[in-house]
Amino acid sequence: MKVLNVFLFCLAAGLLSALVGCSPNVGLGGKVTFSDDGSPLTAGTVVFKRGNEISKGRLKPDGTFIVGTMTNADGLEPGTYQVYITGAEKELIPATTVSDAVMEPLIDSKFTRSDTSGLTIEVTKTTRKFDFQVERYVPQRR
Repeated sequence: MKVLNVFLFCLAAGLLSALVGCSPNVGLGGKVTFSDDGSPLTAGTVVFKRGNEISKGRLKPDGTFIVGTMTNADGLEPGTYQVYITGAEKELIPATTVSDAVMEPLIDSKFTRSDTSGLTIEVTKTTRKFDFQVERYVPQRR
């Protein structure tokens, strides 16, 4: 009986590892820093877009992210992706209601859209890391 249990456990573990290994996705992470001083971008979401497919990675306080498509960290399928960042803002005046917070962007607006960011990545089976730099938001002078 003990031998059978060990056999079944080993069989289940083998099947599970085979299924995980067959995923077409590539695990990918990276870091976003500012081009002027190398400090990390600490807020926002890095978005990877290919056609109608979207994958995301939430920025951590140290500027790092891990990309997820269906779950938070399941990676990307190989291919070419346009990259942009959403939600990179800081609160200037705290909100008393949902709609009255005053927010200021942290990054130049060109990095907030896939068609203007200028950021692309070719994901292959060997791609594991994508670090890049962004420019800071500069308020318009009046």
